[in-house]
Amino acid sequence: MTNNRTQLLKLTTTAVMIALTCVLTMVVRIPSPTKGYINLGDCAVLISGWLLGPVYGPVAGGVGSALADLLSGYPIYIPGTLIIKAGMAFIISLVPAKLGKSGNHPGVGFIVGAVIAELVMVLGYYLYAAAIVGKGFLPALTGIPGNLVQGVAGAAGSFFLMHVLSHTEITRVYGVRGLAEGKAK
Repeated sequence: MTNNRTQLLKLTTTAVMIALTCVLTMVVRIPSPTKGYINLGDCAVLISGWLLGPVYGPVAGGVGSALADLLSGYPIYIPGTLIIKAGMAFIISLVPAKLGKSGNHPGVGFIVGAVIAELVMVLGYYLYAAAIVGKGFLPALTGIPGNLVQGVAGAAGSFFLMHVLSHTEITRVYGVRGLAEGKAK
């Protein structure tokens, strides 16, 4: 693929993933006791990082999630969400590739990356709620169970999507290793 075509593909896919992340965050919303909500946006955040890499993936995951906060009436969380979700996409863009170089199955790297990314999300929102939103460190602990549930749902959902996508041409087009490839050579 030529550089211009590759660049255009990444830009348009980034825009689609921003929209998909926003929609998945807003459509499935289960209220949490912390006045927030549990959603499936993390699936799109993690897939964005895996597909688009360490530059475009964080843009798609961070902007899409922050846009959902803006449109859902949670403006105080926009800066934290932008940073936390971009960080999650960045992590998942690097960990599977690093672990794949040591001969591990691509699924192992994706699962490890997803778990690390989701733990960053849980810790990030805890610290953001405690220090920036002003809830305090003890009251902010109440958000951890809901974020853990969201993290498990996001990791599981994104692994399923990765499995489905890895049986398509998308892994070749984006140069990522999917589950269908098996162990690294």
